Amino acid sequence: MQALMLAAGMGKRLGRFTKNSTKCMVNVNGKTLIEYAIEALVKCGIQKFIIVVGYKSEILKNYIKEKFPKEKLNGMEIEFIENTIFDKTNNIYSLYLARKELEKDDTILLESDLIFKGKIIQQMISSPEKNLAAVSHYENWMDGTCTLLDENDSITGMVSKENFSWQKTDLYYKTVNIYKFSSDFSKKYYIPFLEAYQKTFGMNEYYEQVLRIISYLQPNILKGFKVSSDDWYEIDDAADLAIAENKFATTKEKLKLFEKRFGGFWRFPKLKDYCYLVNPYFPPESMVEEMKSNFSILLDQYPSGAYQNSILAGKIFNIAPENIVVGNGAAELISSAMQKISGKIVIPYPTFNEYPERLPNAEIVELKTDFSYTAADVFQKAKDVKASTVLLINPDNPSGNFLKKDEVLSLCRNLREINCNLVFDESFIDFSEKEIRYTLLDENILFENPNLTVIKSLSKSYGVPSLRLGVLANSDSDYVQKIKKANAIWNINSFAEYFMQIFTKYSKYYETACDKIARERKRFSEELSKIAGIKVYKSQANFLLCELQGKISATNLTQKLLDEYNIFIKDLSHKKCFENGKFIRLAVKSEQDDNEFLEVLRKIKFFEQ
Repeated sequence: MQALMLAAGMGKRLGRFTKNSTKCMVNVNGKTLIEYAIEALVKCGIQKFIIVVGYKSEILKNYIKEKFPKEKLNGMEIEFIENTIFDKTNNIYSLYLARKELEKDDTILLESDLIFKGKIIQQMISSPEKNLAAVSHYENWMDGTCTLLDENDSITGMVSKENFSWQKTDLYYKTVNIYKFSSDFSKKYYIPFLEAYQKTFGMNEYYEQVLRIISYLQPNILKGFKVSSDDWYEIDDAADLAIAENKFATTKEKLKLFEKRFGGFWRFPKLKDYCYLVNPYFPPESMVEEMKSNFSILLDQYPSGAYQNSILAGKIFNIAPENIVVGNGAAELISSAMQKISGKIVIPYPTFNEYPERLPNAEIVELKTDFSYTAADVFQKAKDVKASTVLLINPDNPSGNFLKKDEVLSLCRNLREINCNLVFDESFIDFSEKEIRYTLLDENILFENPNLTVIKSLSKSYGVPSLRLGVLANSDSDYVQKIKKANAIWNINSFAEYFMQIFTKYSKYYETACDKIARERKRFSEELSKIAGIKVYKSQANFLLCELQGKISATNLTQKLLDEYNIFIKDLSHKKCFENGKFIRLAVKSEQDDNEFLEVLRKIKFFEQ
């Protein structure tokens, strides 16, 4: 068994990463792709490795010689074939140049832009099947050639881009671009077809086209070898490189990389996200279908400007458009509003970091809490320090602390008497128990309390984080207009605008969804509390603050869950007030998801290191 790599291409889509070196010299977590490949081949006992080179070939050859002296190769020989017209040809020609080598021995064929676990090659070599194509069940991040398999895993067809159907993806298996060919297959089928195809269609084609023809004419000759999508990744551009670094990092580094992403976890379909906070019960399927039915027109039309979106938000909350502004998520509004605050601002800690990090002109006064505080505590602090503003997140993040409506309105009146404004963030308030649920997004409340500004993230509570929706309301229309002007005129896309337009039709579904969250939070909290080593704090939000009382730290638990179970939770160790490294925050999800998570937590021995 020998191995053959096609590494002549220029890798233009990787930009700066291939400006002075080849694609297979791209570094992933401190090691190049070619290093990963050679180490895997040596471990699998491959005795001969042929590399078709072209772009920056001397740099690659010198790099390999330097990195892999003979004693590191365990007897494996490395040979090079030059594709001198790499800039005018594609991989079909590179493979054609190696046709004589293909005839000599059974071959593992692989491409140079792959990072993969060596067990794929080991298992393919061990398989009794002579001709194999490594494939993974199609996932939405994949791009390139897909195959169709029969009940015996024989490849019965390869799907061209022209024939690709999003309605049939359950049937598709993406090629990993690692193959095992017998020398007999190469002689009788692959090389003759390769030569004929190239003569007819030219050298700027892909070798997969030849496999497509063979699989059509001889549907049982090439088998699909199923591998997990966790075990490989194809790196075509800088975004792919970032994903590959996540997938193949050590546990500690993987956690850091995930924390730096701030979302985008749809690129990791198997990840179970208990970190970011989204309503799992809304929107209903009927609303999703309505959005889908208007996809085309929303995609190719400009959204409305800020004023029109204020009308839509005002319709939802029964507030005049001049008193409400829509943001690209609450984060945009937080940034705009905090820029305008000066003087002293009282903030109960711990808190949502986005607020203190967006206060360039204010002096932050921390109200230290034990994760529980009253309106009286807040008022006394504001009075003592002569604050100009108080920030109140209710329920608070990450503590889940909750103040009732009468308490907050009383606080607002008392603050007005000492010329102090209240910024009230009610992003999680809709998840509170039905009997105490309320909103301050009310026109009468706003005008009765001119010192009150209300901010709300719709993305979290309405279950549409990708639409990036938030609102800010205040009785002072001049102030609201200033916030609008601070934001771009087209800060909301057409999909978000349409969502607001149709929301009121589904408001009863939304109320039911929030009731479900409240019930599930109560049940989830009770079950968590039964696990020895976890203390759960009372919450009215769609998350729970938990203290680890055993020996395991929050960081170690977070790493363990990510590495062993593909579960991502919020480690609070880097936040102020959680320096002892014992606190985590867990999102409340659906009952089924939460039950699966509980089963995992019950397996962990919190009192053992």
